[in-house]
Amino acid sequence: MKEFLYSRNAVYETLRAKRRDVFRIQIAEGAQEKGRLDDILRMAKERGIPIERLPRPRLDKVHQNHQGVVTEVGDYPYSDVIEILELARSKSELPFVLILDSLQDPQNFGTLLRTAEVVGVHGVIIPLAHTVEVTPAVVNASSGASEHLRIAQSNLSQAMDALQDSDVWIVGLDQDGETVSEKTDRHLRGAVGLVVGSEGEGLRDLTRKKCDIVLKLPMRGQVESLNAAVAGSIALYLAYLARTRA
Repeated sequence: MKEFLYSRNAVYETLRAKRRDVFRIQIAEGAQEKGRLDDILRMAKERGIPIERLPRPRLDKVHQNHQGVVTEVGDYPYSDVIEILELARSKSELPFVLILDSLQDPQNFGTLLRTAEVVGVHGVIIPLAHTVEVTPAVVNASSGASEHLRIAQSNLSQAMDALQDSDVWIVGLDQDGETVSEKTDRHLRGAVGLVVGSEGEGLRDLTRKKCDIVLKLPMRGQVESLNAAVAGSIALYLAYLARTRA
């Protein structure tokens, strides 16, 4: 199945990752061909990808925030848990995995994918149903980071079992957990699978029971909690720093 991706970073990173089939690129007439757009045109020429220059309203039909470029591509290449573990092994690194329990908002998903890619996560696991998938909106929200990540759709219970069988410590993130501190951040230092719950309900009961430990971020302000994308991003950086110190 084909779909259209939009915005300069999303299209640029898709071309750079070389993981999808790219059928054509459409450029808005009058768009200044410099910066990212110049890079896109150069890579398209190198790979023999057809380029069409069209009136801007034609691109507006794909999305208002196209930034002068859209591209028609094939399906997102989902991965699996084994491939994620093999990627960590090939880099001689302890596995670092992000697990998302029924996240619903594309912007939150994209934000977490962008953070995950920046801190070196080996892969992301999402449920088979009742969750946001890698849509064009998610690719755009992640600024194209999704195209460089191994993202697996899996039964979460079975995926967590497989990670634990590979000596990966499963750490849930929830307001009812133990506060992250010098004492508890040791759980983030080694092979870790960080579990972030949905925007409204947090971790489901079954997911929580599968976790080896549940942690929460320390807070001193008046706001009750952070949203899933912000809390998950902070926790990813805490894990990254703990792993670096280790």
